[in-house]
Amino acid sequence: MSNPSTNGELTSPLLSTSDVILTISDSTANGHSVTTSPPPNPFDFLGASPLEIPPPSPIDPFRNHTLGIRGLYEWCKILICLPIAAVRLALFGLSLAVGYAVTWVALRGWKDLRSPLTPWRRRLMWVTRISARCILFSFGYHWINRKGKPAPRELAPIAVSNHVSYIDPIYYFYELFPTIVASESHDAMPLVGTIIRAMQVIYVDRFSPASRKFAVNEIKRKAASNSFPRVMLFPEGTTSNGRFMLSFQHGAFVPGFPIQPIVVRYPYVHFDQSWGNISLLMLMFRMFTQFHNFMEVEYLPVVHPLKSKNDSVAHFAERTSNAMSSALNVLQTSHAFGDVLIVSKAAEVTKQADCSNYMVEMAWAKNMFDINTSEALELLDQFLSLDPDSNGRVGFHEFSTAFGLGCSPLSEKIFRYFDVENKGSISFRQYLAGSAHIRKQEMFLGSCVTAFEKCKNTNFHISFNELADVLQSTLTCTNNNVSRLFSIFDIDKDKLVSRDDFMTCLDKYPFLIALFTHCIKDSIIEIV
Repeated sequence: MSNPSTNGELTSPLLSTSDVILTISDSTANGHSVTTSPPPNPFDFLGASPLEIPPPSPIDPFRNHTLGIRGLYEWCKILICLPIAAVRLALFGLSLAVGYAVTWVALRGWKDLRSPLTPWRRRLMWVTRISARCILFSFGYHWINRKGKPAPRELAPIAVSNHVSYIDPIYYFYELFPTIVASESHDAMPLVGTIIRAMQVIYVDRFSPASRKFAVNEIKRKAASNSFPRVMLFPEGTTSNGRFMLSFQHGAFVPGFPIQPIVVRYPYVHFDQSWGNISLLMLMFRMFTQFHNFMEVEYLPVVHPLKSKNDSVAHFAERTSNAMSSALNVLQTSHAFGDVLIVSKAAEVTKQADCSNYMVEMAWAKNMFDINTSEALELLDQFLSLDPDSNGRVGFHEFSTAFGLGCSPLSEKIFRYFDVENKGSISFRQYLAGSAHIRKQEMFLGSCVTAFEKCKNTNFHISFNELADVLQSTLTCTNNNVSRLFSIFDIDKDKLVSRDDFMTCLDKYPFLIALFTHCIKDSIIEIV
């Protein structure tokens, strides 16, 4: 262990080569420049432009940089600290038990959950706050460097912080005892759920628009009343490794109150304390077996909403994010909580240790294509069903076989539409961007309706033979290809494709609309 801050000033980790993945491509062949013409666009009849997406970000803001125990020093330190770790574990358990017991007493008989805690209950919670400081001590945070001070609650009723570890909320519980915004799943956590309930937590379901709207209203209601403690949020929505600033959610900024940004750092030499791609138990074990863990907290100047009409919620969030990233001396990224879910699901399905190549930078994807995390996860299911290789890429053969497209000029055009890098394989990011780009075209829905109307029979369905007749004009189809495509369109598996089946299928696989190009163009000609 050595203190990275030797002069008493707060420090932050700088960007290192392990954060960046460099991809070098050959731009020459046999000494000559290689030029490639843009591939034909099979979706120009929708008004869709060729797919253009920036290269993926070469950084991984969630990577913990000391996953393994490396070096003789670390092994010797762990062996020496094992007896100390046993004592620390006992202190942790005792502090948690005392905090839980006192909180249970403080909440007894408290019925009006929408009202502030009464003064005697808040005074009793000081015992739990001291217990929280003992928990920090047990994890090796014997002292914590602090710069600046909390602004008065009347001046800044909302505070926001970057999020690096589970240590952050424990510290803020002790230091500020704020009302926090947290996922509904936290309420069911043993012991901890009761303690955070005393903070009059605002629960939110990330995937429910109604829940998010309710949470914003509660933030506004509690921030407007000085009877409640200040409201505390982690606008990144998840933990990072502290070397980058993730994209902000806007819940803290919608109410329009002044906000105090707070930044937390965990300087280290041998042990990265960030809660990224590392299990909670391993992270706790490593903390217990350190001589000391460093933590620095800096309270920044209050950021006020501007009275100008041009100061939107997004601009307010951006100004706050800029202030925090500048104080931390870190880069801002378009990664978000959705990327964590995507990587976790990809790792679960592929059984690969590192699935960072599946990240799409969800904040960018949402802004560009108006796609939410739930939709991105549905597209991930589709992509994983294509059996991507160890690099997370899918080739033309796997793509065309999975969708029954066979090997034809049209199927190659569809694949090349996604393959913006002209590598002969596509990534999940390209699959998501291409699918979302096609789906958001203004003519897409109308084209789907037109295609069905042109293909349906007198019974308002499409049979196997009728689909085969349509596909003969666009694909080089075998019977197996038609069977595969028909099974994809026949959502309810009743041997007929209804209008609902057809529309649902194209909403799920929007690129399949290219199979009905001739039907749609013929309909346009008839109208003209």
